[in-house]
Amino acid sequence: MKIAISIAALAAALVASPVLAQQALTTQQPTAAEAESFLTKAEKALFDQSLISSRAAWINATYITDDTDALASYFGAIDTTMRVDYALEAAKFATAPGLTEETKRRLTLLRTALTLPAPTTPGASQELNDLATKLQSTYGKGKGTLNGQPINGSDIEEKMGTDRNPDELKEMWVSWHDNVGAPMRGDYAKLVTIANQGAKELGFADTGAMWRSKYDMPADDFAKLTDKIWAEVKPLYDDLHCYTRTKLNEKYGDAVQAKTGPIRADLLGNMWAQEWGNIYDIVAPAGAGDLGYDITDLLTAKNYDAIKMVKTGEGFYSSLGFAPLPQTFWDRSQIVKPRDREVICHASAWDLDNKDDIRIKMCTKVNGDDFVTIHHELGHNYYQRAYNIQKPLYLDGANDGFHEAIGDFIALSITPDYLVKIGLLDPAKVPGTDKDLGLLLRQAMDKVAFLPFGLLIDKWRWGVFDGSIPESKYESTWTDLRRQYQGIVPPVSRDETKFDAGAKFHIPGNTPYTRYFLARVLQFQFYEAACRQSGWKGPLHRCSFYGNKAVGEKLDAMLKMGASKPWPDALQAFTGSREMSGKALVNYFAPLQTWLKTQNKGKSCGW
Repeated sequence: MKIAISIAALAAALVASPVLAQQALTTQQPTAAEAESFLTKAEKALFDQSLISSRAAWINATYITDDTDALASYFGAIDTTMRVDYALEAAKFATAPGLTEETKRRLTLLRTALTLPAPTTPGASQELNDLATKLQSTYGKGKGTLNGQPINGSDIEEKMGTDRNPDELKEMWVSWHDNVGAPMRGDYAKLVTIANQGAKELGFADTGAMWRSKYDMPADDFAKLTDKIWAEVKPLYDDLHCYTRTKLNEKYGDAVQAKTGPIRADLLGNMWAQEWGNIYDIVAPAGAGDLGYDITDLLTAKNYDAIKMVKTGEGFYSSLGFAPLPQTFWDRSQIVKPRDREVICHASAWDLDNKDDIRIKMCTKVNGDDFVTIHHELGHNYYQRAYNIQKPLYLDGANDGFHEAIGDFIALSITPDYLVKIGLLDPAKVPGTDKDLGLLLRQAMDKVAFLPFGLLIDKWRWGVFDGSIPESKYESTWTDLRRQYQGIVPPVSRDETKFDAGAKFHIPGNTPYTRYFLARVLQFQFYEAACRQSGWKGPLHRCSFYGNKAVGEKLDAMLKMGASKPWPDALQAFTGSREMSGKALVNYFAPLQTWLKTQNKGKSCGW
């Protein structure tokens, strides 16, 4: 889920004459004092002027019209121009002698803070932002069909999780990808060209290389780190894929899902096959598979509405010792979908003033998925509020994977023990240890199934940005990567008139996606550490640290660091380790993997 606004991600400034990147420095060789003076001036301008751009973006996301599109594009162009100017200026100061390590770090953060850098060519910023705004709005207004009738984005997502008619699933999948993705193709290619020109002016090979340079290590080393993590978790994914394919074959038959090869993408309970938990009823093991409760049913039985769901999420953080959300959160958030206008329903968390005007934007439905999403999105908000004491360039997570992992690891604590403590689950209905495999499988259908998807989104984009995936192969390479990493294929053949990548919000929304892959790994490292700190003695997957203020105190200390230190320092502060690794995730699911291997004996696994 996207963090929509932070000073590092949307460093805005509305000034009549932005700092010109090409202006001459006061001396032939810039000095450390001049670098510090420049940073102080740049940070203040970015901080002071971010509010208007943040508000324009909020209005556009929650009230999509031609006018709000124009406003968002206008302010976005100003923001992009200024951020490019400051980034280019920061590059000049980077070679100044006598720079402190902190000054070097702030210059690096300023230079890499852009997501879409525009070149200094006249009109390029406006064109880039016009394209970015158009792409995002096209997605927000997109519709698919079901039985020939239009169905909007949030409704079609929900329906993909509950429908078990393969023909209807195919119709929804194809219509969404055709109607939403395909029309974006040409505009996306134009956006890539412009952004790459901007990245090269900043000294990067391409936009993807710039994105990979934000992780306190060389860009190529970061790519190698993600491959290393994938190698650690891939055997577990392969086992889950094999088992799931067998169950889908048993459910639908050979004509719909073959016993061997890849899985048909529309059968996995999610428009993008990125999480498979919605088809748990199909894969649940006999006996152990019936968990004895369903969160959606529990919420309905207790008459929860969207507001109460958010209040419950707030209650988890309060139990750890965090202060309540401000009243402005409740006054200004979009918690349910308005009836009178088009909005972007994709859940996101916002910080509009880099202080305490924190909000969420959701089209909340009373179900288990959104209950988990709320806990996740609030993690962004509490992180944003914790680090508001930092310098402007440090108003962000230790890395973007951290920002996603905070709420995710809190959501891992939505265990039977937690549900009992908040009064949702009857203590008499807590599943026994004989249900552990079911509990683990249900988690794996989301957490493990997501891993290759979380990796391939940016692998595709990195290839698009560096030119190894030309426009003529956008669709075929996307399909190939999904088969290679996920082991899935579209329900119908696709050609180069399509643009299936655009049917996923984060592509037209231009949100780097590796953060979500990192978050899937980091959340288990955080969770394992929190459970250890809380003294939990039972099975790890049943641990809940709800109400443990000692865990909250240590967590708050890490959150307050923001981006002020390299991410290994922040990781070590909470977990004791400086290494991102998939080992904690594999340990969490170890009992399940043993069971999966037994279930898969005699099967032809792989694809």
